[in-house]
This record gives sequence, C-alpha cells and structure tokens, in this order.
Amino acid sequence: MTTNVLDAFAAVASGGIDDRELPCRSNDPELFFAESPADVEIAKALCLGCPVRAECLAGALDRREPWGVWGGELFCQGVVIPRKRPRGRPRKHDVAAACPQRADPRAATAVTCHCQIRSKP
Repeated sequence: MTTNVLDAFAAVASGGIDDRELPCRSNDPELFFAESPADVEIAKALCLGCPVRAECLAGALDRREPWGVWGGELFCQGVVIPRKRPRGRPRKHDVAAACPQRADPRAATAVTCHCQIRSKP
C-alpha cells in the first residue's frame, strides 16, 4: 500500500494546522528539487520543524520517490542519500589542499593509485 501525499495534508487539516504554513507550501517548491547542493541543504533544514515531517518521509519511502527533498531527507532513485554532490569534477586545487603530499611531484601518481610514496633505501 502506498501513502498519498495528500493523506499527510489531510492529517494536518484535521489537526487544525494550516497547510500554507508548511515549509513545502510557503516556500518555492523548486527549492525541494534544486540542482544546487546548497539549495538542497536549505530545503532539508526547512523540513526540520514541519509538523508532518514523519508522515512525509514515510510516504516518500513507500512511494520510492525518484528525487527531491521529502521529510527532510534527500531522495535519489527512491533511496535516501546523505548529500548532493556538485556537478562536474572536483577542482584540482581542492584536491591539492586536502593532500599535503601533492607538493611532491611523485605524489600525483601516489594519490591517483592510492599507494604510498616509498623512498629508495
């Protein structure tokens, strides 16, 4: 059995909560399906205080929502994922800053193949 999104809103209506006060109704709906990882994190934060968060999340899990923020969690292909990665390849200077061995010219190969640099005895 699947849970309908409207079931959660019906529960809100019976509890005396105005659905226009829900974050997904009072904010731009595009925010909950954003491409930008920063916008996705904002959408997840907006869900934290929502009175139907648990019902929304349960319904999204039942329906295996293909994507978007539901119940404060990010869905991708019906599965909850922790965060959205930015599009494209990581920047080179970010990798260099994260790895102090990058200053060594031999380190480029070492980082690529995940092996350690060994000095000759």
